[in-house]
Amino acid sequence: MAINNYDIIIIGSGAGGGTLTHALAQSGKRILLVERGGFLPREKENWDVKSVFLENRYKTKEVWKDKDGKSIHPSNHYYVGGNTKVYGAALIRLREKDFEGVVHKGGVSTEWPLKYPDFKSYYLQAEKLYQVHGQRGGDPLDPPENEPFPWPPVSHEPRIQKIVDGMKAQGLKPFHLPLGIHLDEKNREKSTCIRCDTCDGFPCLVDAKSDTEITCVNPALKFPNVTLLTHARAMRLETDATGRKVISLALEREGKTQCYTASQYIVSCGAINSAALLLRSKSDKHQKGLANSSGLVGKNYMCHISSVMTALSLTSNLTHFQKTVGLSDFYYGAPDWEYPLGYIQLRGNLKRDMLRAAAPLFKPDFVLKAMASHAVSWWISSEDLPNPKNYVSLDSNDEIVLNYTPNNEEGHLRLIKKLKTILSSIEPGSYLCERIPVGSVCHQVGTCRFGTDPKTSVLDVDCRAHDVDNLYVVDGSFFPSSGAVNPALTIIANALRVADILKGR
Repeated sequence: MAINNYDIIIIGSGAGGGTLTHALAQSGKRILLVERGGFLPREKENWDVKSVFLENRYKTKEVWKDKDGKSIHPSNHYYVGGNTKVYGAALIRLREKDFEGVVHKGGVSTEWPLKYPDFKSYYLQAEKLYQVHGQRGGDPLDPPENEPFPWPPVSHEPRIQKIVDGMKAQGLKPFHLPLGIHLDEKNREKSTCIRCDTCDGFPCLVDAKSDTEITCVNPALKFPNVTLLTHARAMRLETDATGRKVISLALEREGKTQCYTASQYIVSCGAINSAALLLRSKSDKHQKGLANSSGLVGKNYMCHISSVMTALSLTSNLTHFQKTVGLSDFYYGAPDWEYPLGYIQLRGNLKRDMLRAAAPLFKPDFVLKAMASHAVSWWISSEDLPNPKNYVSLDSNDEIVLNYTPNNEEGHLRLIKKLKTILSSIEPGSYLCERIPVGSVCHQVGTCRFGTDPKTSVLDVDCRAHDVDNLYVVDGSFFPSSGAVNPALTIIANALRVADILKGR
């Protein structure tokens, strides 16, 4: 059994762990970044719809269970950079009010112990680091910020501009969606991003997406004090006799158990796997799981109530890069509804084989191709309220069980109807709507919420475990409530915040 010692061990190289590694790389501390997978290969299949969506070439093959014992095939991607390797790069700040306790029809979202001003400077740092394109003030709920986005907004192509104009004619305020891509529209011949039609949900073959591998991990590895260990699955964390200090990390690598030690341990495996690691690390001093005196490790899992709506019309859609529009007019309510509804944004281009993946027996290929060429696809998300009955647990074989029941659904259904009405006023069409299933696990947050009271939270406001002095959790796990916008930018901003805390110590 090999033993290796570092100052800091970071488990997981996604938005949280990868960003934290980058922020600490110049500290001189000996840092070990542990990744369960390897580097996602750059290959033609990166942009092949059949490979990505029908064959699930890049998704994990592991199987979880749902609350009824049925198999779940999670849409997790275990690579350097984590799920950011295939995300749509929409990097949006939580609304200022999201940090408060917001009243919904289905209940009240949990108030955060820190507020927007505590994250404001880190949001700006995150936008600069991830090269976010956007336009201040376009979003009517854009939180306060004096500095412009680092890059100008991504322009709308003609088909999308027609929709934007139609929305504005109805008194709505569509805006340029903040996107982390390496695009220079003024110097297209030198731009890394080519505005392709295979971005959202695909790996980027030309490394033009601001994923965490390209943005943070690769630059961090240029420092001699940073080491990356791939194909290494974290199995458990061991503590000393007091239970107050982690003393080692046990990894499974190449069929063998390896042990690594450090002064500080940061868990950044994603909300589900971080909770699972802590639960697997139970001991005499932590009989319910590591850092779980509150009994809340794994509890209050949230993943947004999300649907995909495809609008079909007689107008051809020749757009190459489609995901450029956001709409937040109904985020906190509507004239006919006093409660929050949620957030609307365009998806990437819809392809025939995406329709085939969603409905394999639906239509012949030529029909699916015609539908895709006349389709504009939208992502609709509403706040998933924290509920201790939605939780991550382990079965008798220490495999993941995801116990989840959707809540707060009425506002979401109303938002879908709103969007149909809006689009129907722009041009006649028909609509296909599909709820994102539990196995998607996109936008996963919660499970290790932070707070000031050890009885009602797992982590303190620095994201350090209340129960363990040298253990931090730095990913979406720390969210007390989810808001309704993509969580990636908040995860990144929080990683930068925790990096400053660690450097201060």
